[in-house]
Amino acid sequence: MSPPKTIYRLLTESAWQNALAAGAFHGSEHDARDGFIHFSTAAQVAETAARHYSGQAGLLLVGVSVARVSDALRWEPSRGGALFPHLYASLPTSAVTLVLPLPLGEGGVHVLPALE
Repeated sequence: MSPPKTIYRLLTESAWQNALAAGAFHGSEHDARDGFIHFSTAAQVAETAARHYSGQAGLLLVGVSVARVSDALRWEPSRGGALFPHLYASLPTSAVTLVLPLPLGEGGVHVLPALE
């Protein structure tokens, strides 16, 4: 199986606006503590949303081109041994290829679009 072309990050609207103003997203407090920016694949993003952002409104789904961040991207084991993409650098906004609102559906579950 070939690696995905796009990885995903959930951000608040304010975090995204700050990233646009700075030209890069430097990560959350959680990212700073871990030493990298957390991302998910298309197959992982629903579980990430449920586990870490359940019921949180005002989120955006940000898609990032793997090719544009590959030098600082590592695939490392996390939940249950699954490999997750971790970025060991700031995320330049120029690497972002998709920004979509992530509405809440029934029971506070985020409604995700179809992803690659």
